Amino acid sequence: MNSTKKVLLINTHLNYPNWSEGKLNDAFHQKAKEFFISKGFEVLETKVEDGYDADQEVEKHIAADVIILQTPINWFGAPWIYKKYVDEVFNSGLASAKFLSGDGRTREDLTKQYGTGGKMQGKKFMVCSTWNAPKASFDDSDQILFEGRSTADVLIQITSNYRFCGVDIVPDYNCFDIFKDGDIVGTLENYPAHLEKVFSI
Repeated sequence: MNSTKKVLLINTHLNYPNWSEGKLNDAFHQKAKEFFISKGFEVLETKVEDGYDADQEVEKHIAADVIILQTPINWFGAPWIYKKYVDEVFNSGLASAKFLSGDGRTREDLTKQYGTGGKMQGKKFMVCSTWNAPKASFDDSDQILFEGRSTADVLIQITSNYRFCGVDIVPDYNCFDIFKDGDIVGTLENYPAHLEKVFSI
């Protein structure tokens, strides 16, 4: 029996030639890959833009102990190809009853909450994202756009899919202000320390 832990790295950058070609998100993806290899993990990878088979992605999710989404934030969410990926992969995981069995509620037990039907307990999910927004625009009620919300609040439409399936959500990691005053080099260098902390490796 193979006891090697596995990590699934999903890169959902969508290439826009001469504007956003994915080098920064690829750098974070590669940094995570190097980190997990150094810790003895088997690395599973998906680059959404290159195509995928939904059933195979389900099996990758089932095999993985850790799942990381690497994404740019385009118009305050992941690129549209990721929503397509989620719809297809999670629908396959639902149809095969590998991700969840219903939404958790039953007519027999009215105390069971919506969102408790997941079958992926014990797995951990994290978002690593790149933003034009500066760090100061979050967690501050005086900021006009996010009105005090955290990055976790803004990313909830991504993390909820995994929480719905029983996966534990760990704190996200973000590279802010990438077009103006962001510390891209420092944020990339500090990424392994965040991974080591949140995954207790």
